[in-house]
Amino acid sequence: MPVVTLTTDFGLNDYYVAILKGAMLSENPGLQVVDITHNVIPYNIVQGAFVLKNTYPHFPENTIHLVSINNYSGNLAFIAFQHEGHYFVGPDNGIFSLMFGELPGEAYRLAYEPDDPFPLREVFTHAVTHLCAGKPFHEIGLPAGETEHRIALQPVITAAQIRGSVIYVDHYENVVVNITKELFEKVRNGRKFALYFKRNDPITKLSRIYHDVPAGETLCLFNSAGHLEIAINLGKAGSLLGLNLDDVVEVNFF
Repeated sequence: MPVVTLTTDFGLNDYYVAILKGAMLSENPGLQVVDITHNVIPYNIVQGAFVLKNTYPHFPENTIHLVSINNYSGNLAFIAFQHEGHYFVGPDNGIFSLMFGELPGEAYRLAYEPDDPFPLREVFTHAVTHLCAGKPFHEIGLPAGETEHRIALQPVITAAQIRGSVIYVDHYENVVVNITKELFEKVRNGRKFALYFKRNDPITKLSRIYHDVPAGETLCLFNSAGHLEIAINLGKAGSLLGLNLDDVVEVNFF
């Protein structure tokens, strides 16, 4: 039986996640459900896309990834598609285009009872049961046709600068920027750099790990996802440095 993951903005204090798990387990006893996170900032599909994009490759093939973030924006619709041996099921609100650009495979639209105030129970249970039964994937729903497309905010690049923005702040308040190591090294081209944010003194050295600097000192490194990260060793960079989602970070090369 395949693994099922859940990524939502439901939080941990309400009963919505339990309803979903109970409904799926009632139809598929023995199902293995893994919580990726339920603490995505409400309605924030950029954060949700970042989390799932950097998580799903570590699961085995045939894993079913269920997503529920900002489901009730505009016309409510749910889609399912395959990518690299994984199945994805969630709202057609652009979150998957933030992960993959164009959807990598044909998507199918999933039916639900329009008067149901919590249609995810029906949608997720049907999708999981269909896939666990080994039925042909193309029978899971009707072809979706055109799906919602969003474009992730991209860094601004010149010969001597990359101007990025904060896209994620983790539990430790480490601050992740939309500048990848590949882009950084390509523009850097062996030069020195100075990383500026807010009105703080620049960071001019890349660290390998957090403990490369003394406790309480600010640093930058490339995290396991390959993104530039601003942190404080044993501290909370987000609040102490005043960095929030969408804030600008500049890297100058010289």
